[in-house]
Amino acid sequence: MIELELVAVRVELPSNTPVLVLRELAGRRRQLAIFIGNPEATAIAFALEGVDTPRPLTHDLFCDVLDGLGTSLERVVITELRETTYYADLHLSSEDGPVTVSSRPSDAVALAVRTGCPIFSEETVLDEAGFVEEVDDEDVDDDEVVEEFRHFIDNVSPDDFAS
Repeated sequence: MIELELVAVRVELPSNTPVLVLRELAGRRRQLAIFIGNPEATAIAFALEGVDTPRPLTHDLFCDVLDGLGTSLERVVITELRETTYYADLHLSSEDGPVTVSSRPSDAVALAVRTGCPIFSEETVLDEAGFVEEVDDEDVDDDEVVEEFRHFIDNVSPDDFAS
């Protein structure tokens, strides 16, 4: 397993589809770009920004349930890529021992951001879908990236989570 870091939640243009970007902490620094839904992108963005909602959102509720059961999220693992769909597992620790639960990667990352647990990927996933982005640091405008993220946050609401 290879540890990853959350790099960004971006909006892919022109489709306006949110993309979760994860990167290896060491080694080749390969990245994974995973298309996710708007509600999951919002959940991750809210957690990163520390936004408090009047009522707990789904991922907050899940964390509250884990706490209530005396269970902790130890790590999340992106386990495989089948066709164009990524799969992940939640690795939980409880009084009864370790438990693994299947999850969508977007939900797993939303929970990881809330709990501070590490994110990993199987080597095979990075071998298949990982890419190295060549970026000239001089071309990156940090203010522009922050402004794009704030625009996303300003235009999202808890109603986006309604089913």
